Amino acid sequence: MAITSANQLELLQTAEAVAREKMIDPGLVIEAMEESLARAAKSRYGAEMDIRVSIDRKTGKATFTRVRTVVEDDAVENYQAELTVGQAKQYLETPAVGDTIVDEVPPVELGRIAAQSAKQVILQKVREAERDRQYEEFKDRAGTIINGVVKREEYGNIVVDIGRGEAVLRRNEKIGRESYRPNDRIRCYIKDVRREPRGPQVFLSRTDPQFMAELFKMEVPEIYDGIIEIKAVARDPGSRAKIGVISYDNSIDPVGACVGMRGSRVQAVVNE
Repeated sequence: MAITSANQLELLQTAEAVAREKMIDPGLVIEAMEESLARAAKSRYGAEMDIRVSIDRKTGKATFTRVRTVVEDDAVENYQAELTVGQAKQYLETPAVGDTIVDEVPPVELGRIAAQSAKQVILQKVREAERDRQYEEFKDRAGTIINGVVKREEYGNIVVDIGRGEAVLRRNEKIGRESYRPNDRIRCYIKDVRREPRGPQVFLSRTDPQFMAELFKMEVPEIYDGIIEIKAVARDPGSRAKIGVISYDNSIDPVGACVGMRGSRVQAVVNE
């Protein structure tokens, strides 16, 4: 595959399509394309060369350049990527150590193997960007409640679809008597979000005391508004629970507000 005017626009269209599908910045996809093309170019021009590729964000034109760095006369280690001050005078009037010489080189034509390699680089970079996006989305939601859909059970753990990713409700975070089937809707407390090599891991809980506290915050406006504060929570998950509350408004009974008219508020929490 040669990078010609016939498929320059296709590069941008592909980047935009992948970005939409994975919900990531199109610029990240283009950067992955640039890196993959640069690697392919090195296989033709030589691995020791510093080959870089820049794709125009408007036209899709890919420009291939060779970059060389000016070093001291006795410091040249890589003759393909470095040159002396004296050699650099062919390109610069007053070269200095650290200057760079950038020359455009002909674009490469990707063979089948090189094209496959380039595709793998792009896919890897896209996966990394997708994992970063997921982590950034969920890291600040730890300590809150999320709704999801049960996908499957793995070794007693429940895998939950939370929209733009998956989360795990571990067996020790489940309420004992509860059972779940695929496609069941479930509400959980986000207990922890970790960045791991295989991607962000979101851990859920239905037994954590803060799960009940957050449920009361959703059901009782006075707690949400800070008029009533939950001072302590004690739970025997699935059996009984107690909360200690205080009101910062003398006209509001904290217990009555949490119980609600005819027990409606506390019953909503109990049902969950």
